[in-house]
Amino acid sequence: KFSEPLIMGILNLTPDSFSDGGLFNRTNKAFSHIKNMIHTGADIIDVGGESTRPGSKDIPSNIEWKRLEKIVIKFKKIYPKIFLSVDTRKSEIMVKAIKNKSDLINDVSGFNYDLNAIDRIKKFNVWKVLHHMQGTPNTMQINPKYKNVLLDIYDFFEEKIQLLRNHGINHNNIIIDPGIGFGKNLKHNITLIKNISIYHSLGLPILLGMSRKKFIKDLSGSNDSILRTGGTIGSCIFAMMQG
Repeated sequence: KFSEPLIMGILNLTPDSFSDGGLFNRTNKAFSHIKNMIHTGADIIDVGGESTRPGSKDIPSNIEWKRLEKIVIKFKKIYPKIFLSVDTRKSEIMVKAIKNKSDLINDVSGFNYDLNAIDRIKKFNVWKVLHHMQGTPNTMQINPKYKNVLLDIYDFFEEKIQLLRNHGINHNNIIIDPGIGFGKNLKHNITLIKNISIYHSLGLPILLGMSRKKFIKDLSGSNDSILRTGGTIGSCIFAMMQG
């Protein structure tokens, strides 16, 4: 239920994610982290096996699934009432995740990476995050440009929502994410956060990934901290004040 703000806890099962790569790759450490995130307020756990930090490279599906497999298969047996999100761009991984009772598919490419993705998951009644990214993780931070970042992304959402509808995907099962830090510079990110309420008119829940992002470092300068807690909390509260 999205009538009030929910917290998504992130579990990166990768060796190279930007803030916690390699920390939770073992199953026992991963579930300890999941338990801690739920205990401290996470309503959704988002699990990813491929880093999408700036400059990251693609990995094969078999390696990505090998990283995810034990966690995804066991998750609902341990936490049947916690919302499970799987962060992947590959339809093969999406289908495996859904068959293991995942509730949400979070594709940072906006279903542009794998052209089979929409057709392969449209029959499943799961939530889907429609995420905006300019370029790919490997190229997205190389001089990103927009005519108007707010309206360009708004147009992207409108077109993609219509595409999903054309494929028979239920409008009520879509979440939109403007992709803070995904093909955006500091000005783009701040403009999006400042005006995030514009996207309410699309009538869908909004997901914002702002935790520990580089825009906080850009603002903090020499006062930047490892966890960037102040910038994370401040930006989240500011977004919540906009609904």
